[in-house]
Amino acid sequence: MSASRSVAVVVPNWNSLKHLNRCLESLETGAAGVEVELLVVDNGSQDGSVAHLRRQGVPHVALAENTGFAAAVNLGVRRTRSSSILVLNADTALEPGSVATLLDALESDLGLGGVQPLILQLDGRQPAAGSSAPAPPPVVYSAGQYLTRDGRGYEQGAGSARTPAQAGRREAFGVCGAACLLRRELFAELGGYDERYVSFCEDVDLNVRARIAGWRFEVVPEAVIWHVGNAVWQAGFADPGAENARLVARNRLATQLKFMPARTIPRIAAVEAGSLARSVAQRRFGATARGKLEALRRLPALRRERRRLAETGDVKAARAWLGAGAAPGAGSAR
Repeated sequence: MSASRSVAVVVPNWNSLKHLNRCLESLETGAAGVEVELLVVDNGSQDGSVAHLRRQGVPHVALAENTGFAAAVNLGVRRTRSSSILVLNADTALEPGSVATLLDALESDLGLGGVQPLILQLDGRQPAAGSSAPAPPPVVYSAGQYLTRDGRGYEQGAGSARTPAQAGRREAFGVCGAACLLRRELFAELGGYDERYVSFCEDVDLNVRARIAGWRFEVVPEAVIWHVGNAVWQAGFADPGAENARLVARNRLATQLKFMPARTIPRIAAVEAGSLARSVAQRRFGATARGKLEALRRLPALRRERRRLAETGDVKAARAWLGAGAAPGAGSAR
């Protein structure tokens, strides 16, 4: 095979053994026709994941503790060589030929920094094998990432039924970190995911920085990957909802402070006030408020990053996508 037909597959794993096997097995047909450079980066799992990977001879790195999604992916990228990097959550499953389809799309346009498949929700609603019951229509997890007018990221079509209208390649603001094929050149130029994010919204931030640097992204619905969604997070924390709320509140505001125009401050303030009000009803006020304060404490560093982005790229290239997608469903924006 030519070097261009090699793809580094980086799978961060944290206490997801019950999903990981399905993900790795699906690569056999999902990556047909493509040479796979596989690396699982285990984030200090306590569920027997590392022992299982050793027994199965799966290439992996075993970390002593959870360093977060962003750091795990960056480590996996540094330890692989292929010019294209498929980032996969451990709770995904690939349909046959999906990797080759994504790679064909990425290689067809040198201006593309990354592509993503149509990501469908793997939620256990599929009929059991041998059942005569009709399969319910698949539910979309992500048909591309977009921005609200106040700079929050959201997954297009999330929660809606799959429709024929979603077919055909098209440009999107960015790609979902759950399953995306990225050009190594983009990773090298941007320094990968921002590891200070730990988890959540790191893909929105990478997409923003890539757009400012002049990269584009596309969705390739002919490639399909299924995703449970949040399975890793639910397995790792005593109160995953609170930790989720803290990180989303912190990371979302950090990204907005990096690139949003000053005129949107009232809109952002109103949205943030609304999120605090909702967090009271959800009994997550403390975690949400803590996350926002953590972002504000980073304000001097974020202002420096904002100036650097403006000096080295075109911030308007990211801002042009504000509100450009279909309106997200209630509560779906991050």
